[in-house]
Amino acid sequence: MKRENMEYDVVIVGAGPSGLSAAIKIMQLSKENKLPLKVCVIEKGSEVGAHILSGAVIETRSLEELLPNWKDLDVPLKTQVSEDHFVYLTSNSGFRIPSPPQMQNEGNYIISLGNMCRWLASHAESLGIEIYSGFPASDFVFYEDGSVKGILTGDMGVGKDGEKTQNYQSGIEIFAKMIILAEGCRGSLTKIIMEKFDLKKDSNPQTYGIGIKELWEIDPKKSKAGKIIHTIGWPLDNATYGGSWIYHLDKNLLSVGFVVGLDYENPFLSPYDEFQRFKTHPLVKGVFENGKRISYGARALSEGGFQSLPKLIFPGGLLIGDTAGFLNVPKLKGTHTAMKSGILAGESVFKGFQDKVFSNTKGILLERYPDMLKESWLWKELRKERNIRPAFRWGRFLGLIYSALETYIFRGRSPWTLNNHADHRSLKLAKRFKKIKYPKYDGKITFDMLSSVYLSNTNHEENQPSHLQILDQKIPIENNLNLYDSPEQRYCPAGVYEILRDEEGNNPYLQINAQNCVHCKTCDIKDPEQNINWVPPEGGGGPNYSEM
Repeated sequence: MKRENMEYDVVIVGAGPSGLSAAIKIMQLSKENKLPLKVCVIEKGSEVGAHILSGAVIETRSLEELLPNWKDLDVPLKTQVSEDHFVYLTSNSGFRIPSPPQMQNEGNYIISLGNMCRWLASHAESLGIEIYSGFPASDFVFYEDGSVKGILTGDMGVGKDGEKTQNYQSGIEIFAKMIILAEGCRGSLTKIIMEKFDLKKDSNPQTYGIGIKELWEIDPKKSKAGKIIHTIGWPLDNATYGGSWIYHLDKNLLSVGFVVGLDYENPFLSPYDEFQRFKTHPLVKGVFENGKRISYGARALSEGGFQSLPKLIFPGGLLIGDTAGFLNVPKLKGTHTAMKSGILAGESVFKGFQDKVFSNTKGILLERYPDMLKESWLWKELRKERNIRPAFRWGRFLGLIYSALETYIFRGRSPWTLNNHADHRSLKLAKRFKKIKYPKYDGKITFDMLSSVYLSNTNHEENQPSHLQILDQKIPIENNLNLYDSPEQRYCPAGVYEILRDEEGNNPYLQINAQNCVHCKTCDIKDPEQNINWVPPEGGGGPNYSEM
């Protein structure tokens, strides 16, 4: 098929903090050195920020490197941290414990990361960077030698039956000398390129968590702008990694969320219901009384850290941000690390253009990028924390003890590195566990899943092929239902997967409500047989988060 095409010097896939930082750094250097470059950012969400979800508390170190005068600009960082609490919850009570050094937040800001990305996008556009929202990158275009020539955006107007409708528009080929993948966690193009070039050969498997978030407008009497609370313990059992955050923003807004490590073993566990149950704790529920829930969302997080970083370059491109796995889990932060990786990528890519260091197929030779990373504070920060998250596979109590030793005694200099294991291999057979009886939703503090999805403003064109691909149609029943009681019904935080039966209660089958999908990617990660493949839906589909 002959397609329209466009050509740039650099194409960045993903308008999150890493992708926008890379774009801005390249264009800053382009202007400073009077070397004109054409830079394009494509974003699958309907607008920049539509798919961005985070707690979020930001450490401003990378922002200061990217924009030293940021305090003179109208950056949406208004709520500086004023209180910082770390609490261990029991079923009916709790007690405060010391915050480890990496979790302390003096000088940091509570933000809406979506608003932050919208601001970065407007700044990028003021520098001459082109940003196209609603255009998911669906595949690569390769040169004959196998190196990357560009990306292909998804077709529009293809019906459920795979046939073109009257609204059909073919995808566009976008060529560039450099492709930067900044897709966020479990990027679909990143999966393709990792497999093609075996980028994970020398690293541990990536591991993940699922973060579920609500935004509330609370009683002004209970609002304390700048206050932070993190909790561990109840309602999770000792074997399951996770915890919560409660962040007080300005304007009586409250960000509350819950993270569950996707290496959990119990197939009956529901991260969504653990979050709802958490809000009923006696030390927590009071802040929600007389309040109003205004938004909901979920996303997966890359938790593998230093030892799970893949090879970061491939012929014609590189990986940055959470798509590579630069989240610092013990610090509970990833924005500053994502931005730093984008800054370093931007510097290395620009140097390639400046030195005219091209391969025969016009891609930039990129050995400089990983070298710069290894010399940066980002690399040192991740290496220092590398053993803390993996230690929690021994359980919460041993994990806390080891983390204290790693932090205060070894100070990140232990001569060993703990290994990570793939999350989908951790699920145990359903017959080994009792079903978890979660409390009923009260409609005031706790809510059913469908009403939550409604608040995410999720929408997909209904007449399109499902973007949730079942690779083997037998596995959902013969394996997942029979062995694990269909855990996809519970690990999905949007009610996408249902096991239905005929009128006699026989012949079970899997129904996929793809319209509900909030693009968290959990199913792609946690399915025990890796039988679900998440691919981008038609452009602009998915959640439309506001203030998240």
